[in-house]
Amino acid sequence: MSMGMRLRWRPMLSTLAGSAGVLAALVALWWATSHGGWVSRVFLPTPEATLASLAQGLSDGPLAGFTLATLGRMLAGWLLASLLGMALGLWIGSSAAARAWLQPSLEFIRPLPASAVMPPAIAVFGLSPGMVLFVVAFGAMWPVLLATVQGVAGVHVRLKEVSAALQLTRTAFVWRIALPHVLPDILAGMRLSMTVSLIVSVVGEMIASQSGLGQAVLLAARSFRASDLFAGVLLLGAIGFVSNTGLALAERRLLRWQAHT
Repeated sequence: MSMGMRLRWRPMLSTLAGSAGVLAALVALWWATSHGGWVSRVFLPTPEATLASLAQGLSDGPLAGFTLATLGRMLAGWLLASLLGMALGLWIGSSAAARAWLQPSLEFIRPLPASAVMPPAIAVFGLSPGMVLFVVAFGAMWPVLLATVQGVAGVHVRLKEVSAALQLTRTAFVWRIALPHVLPDILAGMRLSMTVSLIVSVVGEMIASQSGLGQAVLLAARSFRASDLFAGVLLLGAIGFVSNTGLALAERRLLRWQAHT
C-alpha cells in the first residue's frame, strides 16, 4: 500500500475505531446495569436476552413481517414526500409571486407536528393504511420542500441573467440551471426526510393499530416483554442507520462531479 493510500485511509480507520469503542462502551454499560441488578430486568433485559428475542423473532416469530411492513410504509411515504417536496419546491422557488403568496401559509403549516395532523387524518381516512401514508408523507415532505425552495430562490443572479439572455422558459431554467444547482440541498433534505418518515411511520402504527414495528413495540411494552421491546427498538435503530448510510453513499456518488468543478 502506498503512502498516499495510507494517509487517506488513516482518518477513516480512526473514526471507525472510535465509533466501535463508543458502541462497545455502551453495550458494556448495558450489560453491567442489567446483570448487576441496578435496574429490574422487567424493565431492562440483558443484552443476551435481547439478542435471543431478536433472533427468534426474525427466524420463527413475526418480527420479519413487522419489519417489512414498517420498511414498506416508510419508503412509500418518503418517496411520495420527496416527489411532492421537489415538485412544489421547484415551482415555488422559481416564482417570486408564488413565494410571496404561499410563504405565510407554509410558515403556518410547517411547525405543525405530524402527530397533530393524525386526528383530522383519522376523521378523513379512518384507521387505515392510507391515513398512515398521508401523515408520513405530510411530515416527511417539509425538509425536501423547504430545502428546494431555499436552494432555487438562492440561485446566483448571474445564472438568472444568463437564463434571461438565452431566453429560456421557466421550465428550461428549472431543469437546466436550477435543479443541478440545488441538488445538494435536495439530497440533504431527502436524508432528513427519511428519518422523519421512519419516526412518523412508527407513531402511526402505534396510533392506528397498523401492522409494523411500532405496533410490535407498543404491544411488547404493554405486556412487559422487555426483551421483545428492546429487540424492536434495536431493529428500528438499525433501519435508521442503514437507510441514512445508504443515502449518504448515494449522495456522495451523485455529487462526485462537484469535486471536479
